[in-house]
Amino acid sequence: MTDTAAATNGAAQAGPTLTIQKLYVKDASFEIPNAPLIFQEQAQPQITLNLAQRVNQFAEGLYEVVLTVTVTCKVGEKTAYLAEVQQAGVFGLSGFNGNDLQAVLATYCPHTLYPYARQVVSDLILAGGFPPFLLQPINFEQVYAESLAQQRDAQAQAAQPNA
Repeated sequence: MTDTAAATNGAAQAGPTLTIQKLYVKDASFEIPNAPLIFQEQAQPQITLNLAQRVNQFAEGLYEVVLTVTVTCKVGEKTAYLAEVQQAGVFGLSGFNGNDLQAVLATYCPHTLYPYARQVVSDLILAGGFPPFLLQPINFEQVYAESLAQQRDAQAQAAQPNA
């Protein structure tokens, strides 16, 4: 039984591995540029969400992934608030081929970071005196697939000779 367990462990270690080394808030900011007058506005707020991600390999098999979530709330033409959070993580990745590595960095890593960023954004908005706000879940696999499709389309258009 010990030989089987050792063989199973050895086989698992030979394949791709992913570890979460550290999760942290790299940066957070919250602004209410039109306070206190904005609290008297009665118009329907318009919320804009922007996501960005960057990956930095800083050692062999270690990647820092930073997910930036920016929420802007406007009431009419005035900005009610601007919340921005950079949620980061250090991920250990080994044994992945190039395409699989890119897919893990673009899907699994931001999917792991997003709930933490969502909580920080929610806490900032609530602490700013505004009603609670909860960011909806995001399908990072779909976002990645759409990004790949856009890249393929752009490459296909660039490869076509001009008529």
